[in-house]
Formats: sequence, C-alpha cells, structure tokens
Amino acid sequence: MTEEPIEDPTDEPLDELAMDPAFLRMLILKVRALMAKEAGEDDESADSPADDDARDSLLEMEGDLGRDELVNEIDGLDRDQQNELVALMWIGRGDAEPEEWDDTTALADERREGSTAEYLLGHPELADHWAEALDKLGHGTAVLEEGEF
Repeated sequence: MTEEPIEDPTDEPLDELAMDPAFLRMLILKVRALMAKEAGEDDESADSPADDDARDSLLEMEGDLGRDELVNEIDGLDRDQQNELVALMWIGRGDAEPEEWDDTTALADERREGSTAEYLLGHPELADHWAEALDKLGHGTAVLEEGEF
C-alpha cells in the first residue's frame, strides 16, 4: 500500500486575492519610490548649499502628489481590497501566517480605523512586507516581475 503524500496548504499559491496583480505590482513600486524619497530626509547637510537644494527637490513631503496619489489609490479601493493590503503587510512582517489568510483579512476589517492608506504608509518597510507576503503566498515572482498571479 502506497501512502498518499500529505499536501501542505502553503505549497499552493493563494488564488483568493481580489487585487489585480498588475495594480499590486504598481503599488509596490510606487511605495518603494516614496519610501526611498522619504528615507532621504535626514538632519545631515550636504557638502554644499547647491547639493542641499538638489537633494531637497527630490524629497517628497506630506501633501506632495506622489503621496497623495498613493493615499487616494489605496483609500479608493473597496473594503476587501484594503483589508487584503493590511493582511499582506502583516503576513510579510511575520504577524500572521499564509494559512491564516481568511482570519487575517477579517482581523484587518475588525481593527479598521481611519485611513487604511495612512496606516499602511506609516510603515517604512511596507513594500518589502508586501513582497515578502507574496513570496509566502506563492505569488512573489509572478507579481513582482510580470504583474500577474
């Protein structure tokens, strides 16, 4: 008698994402760009005033179009999609496991207060957490390189 292999639910990609993969890929790229600009804000001065001005012109401040655009895009998503973005962040940073997807999205909905975008953008490693979650869910390369599940 041959034993059937036990299937691990984490071996198969999660097909339940309501998010368009190309949109998710675009969000990850935009968040990375925004966080890179915001990370450039520090107290150190450049070697010359001209360098200070050049560096400052690259930085986005609260209210700039890039940040506002991201806030509008995220907050413009339906409630389930916003919950998925929060769940992806939590899974990516290790607060939940892929097999807890349904519970994690439900918890995101329960804990919802204010702007989802502002909550998410308050985490400097957001894009990396999303990418890590996609890897854990079996979609990493497909989304990040091709924009599809």
